[in-house]
Order: sequence, then structure tokens, then C-alpha cells
Amino acid sequence: MLVDTEKVSMAGNGESEKRRAHELIEKLAPRQASAVVGLLEMMLDPVSRAIANAPIDNEPLDPREDKALNEAKESVKHSKPIPHEQVIAELGITPEELDRFIKST
Repeated sequence: MLVDTEKVSMAGNGESEKRRAHELIEKLAPRQASAVVGLLEMMLDPVSRAIANAPIDNEPLDPREDKALNEAKESVKHSKPIPHEQVIAELGITPEELDRFIKST
């Protein structure tokens, strides 16, 4: 069901939009709600907003940066990827600790 944009734009103070958002959230499956929560948190985080609205960096690379980038690209072609589980294990982090950290942020 799509939102009637004419009704939403006529609300003026935003209360109608908030009510409608609550109605839609109540209809979501838990996984969908989780995705929406993440989106809302990013929208409300000033750093995330600043990053999302930042202009694209289109400055040319200097020769040092260009060389480093090309070396990294070449290295990736010949390197075997390291599984995430191995990286966190090498750092001494358990999957449970990582899950707790993710849930706390």
C-alpha cells in the first residue's frame, strides 16, 4: 500500500506523517523492522547525515596516491581473501563479543 503523498504534504506539521510511519512499522516483519531501525538511526545521526550529504571527492590523485592505489589493486588480484572469522580470531575477539558490541551500538 502506497502513501497518498497529497494527504501527507497537506498535513503541514508532520504529525500525520509520524502516525503513518508508526502504522507502517507495525505491519513490518521483524527483519524488515530491523532494517528500518538502522535506516532511522543513520538518518538521525549527524555524522551519517554529514557523510551522506558530503560532496563527491573528485580531486585528481597525486602521483603517490595513484601509485599506492594501483599497487593495492594489483595485490588484491593475487591475494587470497581472509575470512571475517579469521580476522576477528586473530584480533582476539569472539563472535559473541562482536555480536554484543553490534547490539549495543
